[in-house]
Amino acid sequence: MKTAVIVFPGSNCDRDIAVALEAVTGTKPTMVWHGESELPQGLGLIALPGGFSYGDYLRCGAIAARSPVVQAVVEAADRGTPVIGICNGFQVLTETGLLPGALMRNSGLNFVCRDVPLTVDNSQSIFTSAYRSGEQITVPVAHHDGNFFADDETLDRIEGEGRVAFRYAHDINGSSRNIAGLLNKAGNVLGMMPHPERRIEAAHGGTDGRKLFEGLLEAVS
Repeated sequence: MKTAVIVFPGSNCDRDIAVALEAVTGTKPTMVWHGESELPQGLGLIALPGGFSYGDYLRCGAIAARSPVVQAVVEAADRGTPVIGICNGFQVLTETGLLPGALMRNSGLNFVCRDVPLTVDNSQSIFTSAYRSGEQITVPVAHHDGNFFADDETLDRIEGEGRVAFRYAHDINGSSRNIAGLLNKAGNVLGMMPHPERRIEAAHGGTDGRKLFEGLLEAVS
């Protein structure tokens, strides 16, 4: 499977996701600089990594969402290409409108960096098919603005459409209804605040994150 990782000024998890994708797919991803206007052809996945794009100036992900390459990402997503945005990448996805809601400052106003338990809410998507519904997994988080927020009408709608992929097993930052991972309506875009790419080898303390990428690889092959 051909993959691409979008790199913004301030990305610091781009190598983490690149290593994870190569480990699972056997092929190095193409690293695409934010100033490019086109993406490689035939991609099976586009990844927007974590970090602090543009230094988190203005609003986390807001400037990155207006980078030249992101328009190509939006167009690819609209055509059905799978897209995953992790941490800062999730913030970018909400800023583009590919996902609803916004990521706000953690309720405790502190940077949160630790392993957290997640519950798989929807195991029927291309990103979660290797998990069981209700399964509990452990994945690291590392964020300061990871509080997913949406109004009640939006939350009712996305829950009714089965678009919540993962929830925190308990409240860690004030996220609306403990949402940790969110799908678009078509199911080919996933925003996830925790870092599955940091839990793909036993040396990482477990392989719960690897199943996301392995399930996706099988789903799109």
